[in-house]
Amino acid sequence: MRDHRSDKGGEWWMSAKNEKFYLVREDFLPDGMKKTLEAKKLLENHKVDSIHEAARQVGVSRSVFYKYRDAVFPFQHMVKEQMITLFFHLEDQTGTLSHLLSVVANVGCNILTIHQTIPIQGKANVTLSLNTNGMTVEIDQLLYNLKQIEFVNQVEILSSGVS
Repeated sequence: MRDHRSDKGGEWWMSAKNEKFYLVREDFLPDGMKKTLEAKKLLENHKVDSIHEAARQVGVSRSVFYKYRDAVFPFQHMVKEQMITLFFHLEDQTGTLSHLLSVVANVGCNILTIHQTIPIQGKANVTLSLNTNGMTVEIDQLLYNLKQIEFVNQVEILSSGVS
């Protein structure tokens, strides 16, 4: 079952195994989860050779690591290999949409859909659905890059889900 819904203002995703996923700010995570994420990153980046070494380096027991390793993931990891839908509020200026699409393409995203409203009083809304499989930067860097484009007034993530 693939599902994406809003749950009282928070976002959650339901996997094929009927597992619910919540988006939680880092400062609300227990230390064991944060340290598990650090250890996983060390392992992923080949900075250490074993789980024992990763756990020792970040200061967490192996039992805590094993408890959380399959349950906690960075947001960027959840977005990878998925589809993401972005909302933009743009000023109606020549080349703005073209520049926006160029930034998205240059980081390896595949544009699946584009929806643009007719500009009213010099403003238009654009919604892009992107396949992020080939994305070469983290989602926060992409959002930062998009917000730097002249005449882009607003950028928001509308949804994220398995493509």
